[in-house]
Amino acid sequence: MAGGNQTYSFEFTLWGLSERPEQQRILFLLFLWMYVITVAGNLLIVLAIGADTRLHTPMYFFLASLSCADILFTSTTVPKALVNIHTKRRSISYAGCLTQLYFFLTFGDMDIFLLATMAYDRFVAICHPLHYAVIMSFQRCMFMVTACWTLTNFVAMTHTFLIFRLSFCSKKTIPDFFCDLGPLMKVSCSDTHVNELVLLFLGGAVILIPFLLILVSYIRIVSAILRVPSARGRLKAFSTCGSHLSVVALFFGTVIRAYLCPSSSSSNSVVEDTAAAVMASYLINPFIYSLRNKDMKGALVRLLRGKVSFLRGQ
Repeated sequence: MAGGNQTYSFEFTLWGLSERPEQQRILFLLFLWMYVITVAGNLLIVLAIGADTRLHTPMYFFLASLSCADILFTSTTVPKALVNIHTKRRSISYAGCLTQLYFFLTFGDMDIFLLATMAYDRFVAICHPLHYAVIMSFQRCMFMVTACWTLTNFVAMTHTFLIFRLSFCSKKTIPDFFCDLGPLMKVSCSDTHVNELVLLFLGGAVILIPFLLILVSYIRIVSAILRVPSARGRLKAFSTCGSHLSVVALFFGTVIRAYLCPSSSSSNSVVEDTAAAVMASYLINPFIYSLRNKDMKGALVRLLRGKVSFLRGQ
């Protein structure tokens, strides 16, 4: 049965992370703290890169884009969860749910594509250093980021349209604190065979193709680094990839654990795994790049000192 007019007027109930009243305050403070840290950390990275001309390079341009995507991704789900916990209401409108789903997919997939783009940037820098400035020109970097946004919007629009075609008859309780593809298909009373096939092939391609590009890039990078004669040169080359490699391992590790290897079939476990995937990598990303990267650490220190000096001058 296709979605009728009644589909547009109802609300979904977001099951959330806990039904125990005594845990609601703890969850609210925990999510608020994680959200503030994530947004503040990524915003500092963007400001530091923009303010320091020494960081106006392709690598940091992609890092700033990644930080923007992280801010937008967490802002798609966490504020609504905070409002629901604070007001003790767990509802979200049909239109609000589809809107959240669209942006959740857009910004989540954007992270995957940007991580692959950053791996290619490191491959060119290490394997083709003499041609790096030509290959990774500003115009090409802009094209790559624009292509990432275009692809992620196409993927998100496809999934959202297929969900829009579904009907939701009686059970409208989503076993999660935000709208995701799997839970929405489970509560639908329509045939979701097409949705599942598209999710399998298109969703699989969105994860698998960037992952393979990252893998191939790092195989070539390691091969090139091992040919460097000096140990100091090898260490310096590896250090330029350390932060990115750490984020890739964290991101794909949490995604695989949440969506491909859940710890059990219970609803509580699924929600906990998904929450970990949504929050952990986005919370830790700013710390990985700021603590493992000397240039980034120096830019952040200069930014904060400049801000303090400005405030004192007032």
